[in-house]
Amino acid sequence: MYLAECTRPVAALRGVGPVLGGRLARLGIRTLADLLRYAPRDYQDRSRHDALAEAGGKERANVLVQVVCGHWFGRRPPRVFKAEVQDESGRAALLCFGRPFLSRVLQPGRRFWVSGRFQHQHGELACGSFELEPFEPEEESRIMGRILPVYPLTEGVNQRALRRLTVQALEAAGELAEELPDELRLRHGLPGIGEALRGLHFPQSESEQAAARRALAYTELFYYQLQLDRSRRARQACLRRRERHAQSLKAGLLARLPFRLTGDQERALAEIEADLFSPHPSSRLLQGEVASGKTLVALLAALAVIEAGEQVALLAPTELLARQHADTAARLLEPLGLRVAFLTGGVQGEARERLLAGLYSGEVDLAVGTHALFSQGVRYRSLGLAVVDEQQRFGVRQRRALLAKGPAPDLLMMSATPIPRSLALVLFGDMGLSELREMPRGRLPVVTHLTRQGNEGRVYERVREEVRRGGQAYFVYPLIGAAAGEGDATGTEAGGVKEAEGMYRLLASEVFPELRLALLHSRVPEEVKVRAMAEFAAGRVDILVATSVMEVGVDVPNASCIVIEQAERFGLASLHQLRGRVGRGPRQSYAHLVYGEVLSDTAAARLKAVLASGDGFALAEEDLRLRGPGEFLGARQSGSLRLGIADLQRDWEICLAARADALAIAGADPGLGRPENALVREVLELLAGGGGESEDHGWIL
Repeated sequence: MYLAECTRPVAALRGVGPVLGGRLARLGIRTLADLLRYAPRDYQDRSRHDALAEAGGKERANVLVQVVCGHWFGRRPPRVFKAEVQDESGRAALLCFGRPFLSRVLQPGRRFWVSGRFQHQHGELACGSFELEPFEPEEESRIMGRILPVYPLTEGVNQRALRRLTVQALEAAGELAEELPDELRLRHGLPGIGEALRGLHFPQSESEQAAARRALAYTELFYYQLQLDRSRRARQACLRRRERHAQSLKAGLLARLPFRLTGDQERALAEIEADLFSPHPSSRLLQGEVASGKTLVALLAALAVIEAGEQVALLAPTELLARQHADTAARLLEPLGLRVAFLTGGVQGEARERLLAGLYSGEVDLAVGTHALFSQGVRYRSLGLAVVDEQQRFGVRQRRALLAKGPAPDLLMMSATPIPRSLALVLFGDMGLSELREMPRGRLPVVTHLTRQGNEGRVYERVREEVRRGGQAYFVYPLIGAAAGEGDATGTEAGGVKEAEGMYRLLASEVFPELRLALLHSRVPEEVKVRAMAEFAAGRVDILVATSVMEVGVDVPNASCIVIEQAERFGLASLHQLRGRVGRGPRQSYAHLVYGEVLSDTAAARLKAVLASGDGFALAEEDLRLRGPGEFLGARQSGSLRLGIADLQRDWEICLAARADALAIAGADPGLGRPENALVREVLELLAGGGGESEDHGWIL
């Protein structure tokens, strides 16, 4: 049996009832395979026995002690039980905070294994957080003499429970079949699957744990790359016929534009059109610098599909961005006689019914919207192209749900947050890649300034002067609002983080009372958001106060100044995206990054990078250097590749090796029909059947 075939529910294990089963499900653990793939985040080395005299100051000490006496302290409830313990080297106190029951356990004369952090305080050695186990000379210790895994937890699930269940799962799985050919395992010096799983969860040494992780990471990445290759070949095997027409719609739009396309736009459009009229459905990633004209390229590509008699869907992650795209598309395409529809979850009733009928009849040429575009009940007459903006915000299942709305639609994914080419080849090796690095003609680079917190007065005066000259400004903050009762009159949360709601009130009443301000963040009702953006775009609002909700999808050419307060709290990509909200018109534009008194080395490096460069591709490479591949694609970017064992930061070399091996096998034997590839084919088929589909872009063993 392969690991992916261990599909018995965790409820089959001793001690797992409906309540614990529900809690484990919150961790993504539903089957034995899920549990065995649930990697520890850290390890505690309890293989060493420490003396009390040497325990002080260690991150964790493991001692064998005898209880001398115990007493309660504190004048009012809840009082705390304190046990005095000793060994041959010295004496210490165990402080049982929140565990009064230990007064019945820690009886004088009894001996215990104790694992915890001991510190000198108030003239004695004490420990307030510890694990405890009675010492039984004839029995093996549960917590001592070994290296213990430390797992990510959720409420109601502790380390002891996960360790106990993992032991059961290893026993229940028995002897698992190998998932890698022996030739690959031997070449890379990888342990077998059973040894690797035991080494992952309960290693006997640091080297065993490292070897186990390496083997499991390689296996995971190897099959991920094979799945990418299979996905690409599956599209090539799917034949379709699309007639190329005279492209009068494209010519009509280009004639109406007050500018010429950049060389990069023309090149990317040619690459996309070659895909659209190939005999196979295509998949392409279009990466573009902020304000480089990705949306226009996508709309021009859409015209070719519409002229061929098919429909196009443009998917955006937020209603704000979707509305921006719908307005742009309507302005550019409706004069050409095309019908653009806007569909989100908020469109209901008769309006929704008319829109859905138009999609099904083919009356609607381009549908722009959010997740509603692929919701149940939405049917297209002939969906030929799916465009996904801000692709990193969507998972593979969401993209598949949209593609399932047509017979064999092409997929065009767009992102203004560039992924370095080396990383893109690993993550999107089954796709074409186009890049827009060239900015539209006449655009002036945004002038960036760094200002230390406390000197905001000068920044505010510059904003005031810019508004007097006819410009508009954004103020961006890391938080929406303070928790009830925690903010103060300065718009600062108790923890020292500035928040948009409080700063909006302060700016409107004290700093810029003569100007017109509006507030925008994710909790603002949609109709208020739309009104605020419309007022700002029309010039009836001077300053828009917001959170990073306006990182994408806000395009106001007259906005010439942005102030990002506590800029050290934003990532490098976010800072560049926010800066890209200005500089979209002919005016010289400015970005003011206000940073706090205390900066980490990484935060300082980010700010220096943004100050030094306005090139999003160069900043992406710097972000990759600062954070590494794993953190660059971390959980904060919800659509990025998620892996169960592998970490691209730690396992980058393994990833490259796995990719090379996978492509070599697939290149020499595309159908994996040779006898020596029977094992690989069998595991890949098992995964394709649902044994390991990830929620995002990838396949997990």
